Amino acid sequence: EEEVERYVGDILDRTPSDGPENEILLDRFLEDATEIDVDAVADDTGDVWITGVMEHIEPAGVHSGDSTAVLPPFDLPEHVVETIGQYVREIARALDVVGLLNVQLVVKNEMVYVIEANPRASRTVPFVAKAKGIPVARIAGEVMLGARLETFREEGVIDSDLEEFAIKEPVFSWDKFPEVPKELGPEMKSTGEAIAFVEELTDEHFQRPYEMKDLYLSR
Repeated sequence: EEEVERYVGDILDRTPSDGPENEILLDRFLEDATEIDVDAVADDTGDVWITGVMEHIEPAGVHSGDSTAVLPPFDLPEHVVETIGQYVREIARALDVVGLLNVQLVVKNEMVYVIEANPRASRTVPFVAKAKGIPVARIAGEVMLGARLETFREEGVIDSDLEEFAIKEPVFSWDKFPEVPKELGPEMKSTGEAIAFVEELTDEHFQRPYEMKDLYLSR
């Protein structure tokens, strides 16, 4: 609650004292929740391909661009992953998406909440493509031009299960921006990303951000 009050206070301090710009609507606040990123591709038949489900190490509230994301999820029960996939498919069909879709969700006590859905390419598309060795953007482009996902399935193009974990690591340039506070939050501060492949979650690429996940500090 203190974090929310402080952040809202900072926003109000930077906005005019009157007018609609000074109004903030807070729908719901979930403490100690897990944020999930999902990329998908949908065609004009309503067929939806979930390209990747990524679990953030840092708690929800840290900007997705500053979070360390793990593909596939490392701590989600299978039924929760299935629910996430169901939600994403229903959203894609309800919005008549043809092409790429990114959905951000939060999981709290195995309950799944949708934060937002964006029918566009997200920063995680190249990460998923690199991790799985699948040209996600090219396939999405062909789908937007009329291709069907079933064709790619029959060709075995989009079926790829990871035998290891792929980790998306944010890159920060604190030395070039010394005046920027190093505390992580809803505002993105990273300037790039890197990818690491690990066979076990005992690897430093996972353990280091996991041990620091509640500190909200730079690496």
